[in-house]
Amino acid sequence: MSDNPEKPKKKSFWQNAQEVIYGMASHDMSRYALRTRASMEHLFILITMGDMIGIPILPPYYSLRLLPYVVPQISTWKRRLLREKDVSDAMF
Repeated sequence: MSDNPEKPKKKSFWQNAQEVIYGMASHDMSRYALRTRASMEHLFILITMGDMIGIPILPPYYSLRLLPYVVPQISTWKRRLLREKDVSDAMF
């Protein structure tokens, strides 16, 4: 029985270079794409489930048809919608 903890493997030069190039070239684009997707999902839920906060946009019939697809995201949407916001939040 040996008590040697497993040491993390060293990355090769090419793996390090690949990660650096990814960080320089496309990391910002992927973060922007995720941020855009989150804002689109936020707007979609606002349009479909706006009745929950008092903004009826769609008739309830269509909202109920979309309900099974939206249920997993409702709690995080409410939390994000009701979070206190500052002027500097929009800049970053």
